[in-house]
Amino acid sequence: MKQRSRILRKSFNYLASGVAGFSAALGLMVLGWILITVLSKGLAAYNTNFFSRLPTPPGMAGGGLANAILGTLLLTVLAGLMGIPLGLLAGIYLSEFGLNRRFAQSVRFLTNILMGTPSIIIGIFVYTFLVAPLGHFSAYSGAVALAIMMLPVVARTTEDMLQMVPKELRESALALGAPRWRTTLQVIFRSAKSGLLTGVLLAVARVSGETAPLLFTALNSPYWPSGLNQPVANLTVTIFNYAMSPYPDWQRMAWGASLLITLSVLALMLVSRLALIERKVKP
Repeated sequence: MKQRSRILRKSFNYLASGVAGFSAALGLMVLGWILITVLSKGLAAYNTNFFSRLPTPPGMAGGGLANAILGTLLLTVLAGLMGIPLGLLAGIYLSEFGLNRRFAQSVRFLTNILMGTPSIIIGIFVYTFLVAPLGHFSAYSGAVALAIMMLPVVARTTEDMLQMVPKELRESALALGAPRWRTTLQVIFRSAKSGLLTGVLLAVARVSGETAPLLFTALNSPYWPSGLNQPVANLTVTIFNYAMSPYPDWQRMAWGASLLITLSVLALMLVSRLALIERKVKP
């Protein structure tokens, strides 16, 4: 077997390292450019009215996006109440009961497909089976679309985190006479709680900036949210509408809403990373 020269191998190594470093630096530069632009333009929109008042009619200065902020929180909470418990239960089944059975493998396969499905397809799906039959947009429909996007993220993260728990803990709890459900909830869940929190936060961050599914489900509203069975204001669709408008004041508030979502997602990512680091450090 002919071996390559040491100089040639080192040259290829330096070349690959240089290309990788350049790519990483380029990505960081683009990310920094985006963050600086959003920060500089978004801060100009922040005042007390932005967080406390309703939007003004087209062409009229002033107003705020308080209803969109409240609507986004409402949609996220509703989606979390629907998607997170189902994702946790699916992850428990895949990790503790399904294992390598054919049905569990099918669930994993479909979960991976759902994770890669474009959000607009999910929006059209919910519109077809929920919005069109009811005849109107609603907060329920938007929450269902976001919950469908949360479900596979929580399920796969839960499965991965539970499988990282040592088998000795399961065997010890079962040997002491604890039933399977109590072992799962009180032993395995406690050991993987930081990782499970990470999965939940990543799922919330996944849906925080989605616009396409809400265009087909929750749409938007210029008023305060007064019910779940009607269109509800949200930041992402508001950004889409305001950024496309010819009014400078609306465009400035679109930048402010973009900065608010960016900071929220960044905070969720930092919390999830800190939780994951805490789990790795603990013995």
